[in-house]
Amino acid sequence: MDITAIQTLIKNDMQAVNTLIQKRLSSEVILINQLGNYIINSGGKRLRPVLLILSANAFGYQGTDHIKLAAVIEFIHTATLLHDDVVDASELRRGKQTANAVWGNEASVLVGDFLYTRAFQMMVEVKNMRIMEILSNATNIIAEGEVMQLLNCHEPDVTETDYLTVIRSKTAKLFEAAVQLGAIISQQPPTNEDAIARYGMHLGTAFQIIDDVLDYSSTAEEMGKNVGDDLAEGKPTLPLIYAMKHGTPEEKAMLQETIRHGGRDNIKQVLTAIESTNAIEYTKQSAIQEMQKALEALNGLPSTPYLDALHSLAHFSVNRSY
Repeated sequence: MDITAIQTLIKNDMQAVNTLIQKRLSSEVILINQLGNYIINSGGKRLRPVLLILSANAFGYQGTDHIKLAAVIEFIHTATLLHDDVVDASELRRGKQTANAVWGNEASVLVGDFLYTRAFQMMVEVKNMRIMEILSNATNIIAEGEVMQLLNCHEPDVTETDYLTVIRSKTAKLFEAAVQLGAIISQQPPTNEDAIARYGMHLGTAFQIIDDVLDYSSTAEEMGKNVGDDLAEGKPTLPLIYAMKHGTPEEKAMLQETIRHGGRDNIKQVLTAIESTNAIEYTKQSAIQEMQKALEALNGLPSTPYLDALHSLAHFSVNRSY
């Protein structure tokens, strides 16, 4: 099942999600409407809401809370993007200028805060303390992941374990929460809830690992952001961590120095070191291992077209070019 088939499968639900997003994004403050609409409608894949919708349908959910919670998940994700781009001083996202590049850092941070708080208003409306628990814990862990990543910037001694801890907090936690909510509103037993949560965690980890591969192996047009952005920000992602560990002493010293100072001045030498150590292939294999764990977590869940779609999304997460 390709992405188009998945979109067709949940077309009506996702139309309802998008309609609700536009409705609840509105504010009497004009700048919130302008900036919020800009980032929400900038061509994102809506992957996290899609996961929640697929999970709820895979478990046979019959209500409408999945629509509201999918919008909540997208608001939380968008808030993290706004804050991320300010912290990273990013200028491009999804092929467009970032909101902070257009409106400035102050507006981006404050509209990110608006989206976070609007998400919490909406999750309260569902009147389910378990959902509040999952989402409040997830947003807290995401914030911790962001701070851990900040501490790791310009730090060449970051290990693969450190790296995985960050991305499981920063990225995978919201994937995990999205699919877990589908099980909760469907009143699934703990075994099924745990299984789908494991799927989300491993899927999100695989997805982020591939993002970090693409930073060194894709094009700006495909990615929608500048090649080498992670390098410019001094982020020691897995391709760099592996290349430092397995490169020559000269390559290791050059990579350490590049991470300490950031920038793209050494991009050619960095790409050569990554290629000579097969760091991209190693990183891709790490993502594939996470994908396989995600698929294993689905074993034993009821077979439906929605479960097939979850399988397909796991494959998409490691085979994509954007």
